[in-house]
Amino acid sequence: MEKIKLVALDLDDTLLRTDLTISPRAKKAIKEAVEQGTLVTLATGRMYASALPYAQDLGLDLPLITYQGALVKYADGRVVHQQPLELKYAKALLKRLREYSFQINVYINDELYIEEESPELERYARVCKVPYHVVPNLVEAIKTEPSKILVIGDADKLDDLYKELTGDFRDIVHITKSKSFFLEFAHPLATKGRALHSLATSLGFTAEEVMAVGDSQNDLDMIEYAGLGVAMGNAVPQIKELARYITCKNDDDGVAEAIEKFVLT
Repeated sequence: MEKIKLVALDLDDTLLRTDLTISPRAKKAIKEAVEQGTLVTLATGRMYASALPYAQDLGLDLPLITYQGALVKYADGRVVHQQPLELKYAKALLKRLREYSFQINVYINDELYIEEESPELERYARVCKVPYHVVPNLVEAIKTEPSKILVIGDADKLDDLYKELTGDFRDIVHITKSKSFFLEFAHPLATKGRALHSLATSLGFTAEEVMAVGDSQNDLDMIEYAGLGVAMGNAVPQIKELARYITCKNDDDGVAEAIEKFVLT
């Protein structure tokens, strides 16, 4: 196996424990990896503003892959890549989504917009630690291409919505799940795998020199791209089937275990 030169880590249910903190062991492993010359970044569906504090806490200086790959940006604010959802498709999608009773989040210029507050929205804002703007009508309010659209709701109902909208928006919108109760919509080229491929290439690394760690459906193409795709012990079945290695669960230091095993040895 090639020496690992770049590590990409998903945040929620991967690097972050259930209490949304990074364990001391994981911090130590990441610090040691960086000190020996391995590059480490985050690859998350979260907003850049929500991911940045974790990157700063870890002392990471690589571009962060956020919004599933729609925005790749340095901690100092430099934008490397941006792939928002085309406005006409975003509006068409929002018109369909407003027919249902789900919580809808729209992200524009790293700001969160909603139509009405809900228990789901309050939990989301508390976890991600971001403010939000309430507007009367999302379809009419958005004038700029959004980084992504997120729907929060019952897992089974979102599975049905996924099947329905995948047929109607095939090839023009990328639809994925980041959690069982999160359904996400973005530009068809805005994926973690594509963003990681682009970042690795710009750094002169091959796929075989990249390790990617994740747990959910939105990590699939990232795990597939990396020479060493690692699934968390709590990952969904599709990730475990695709990964070359299955580490421990997020609450059992799975990320630290993988870095110690493949990077620090």
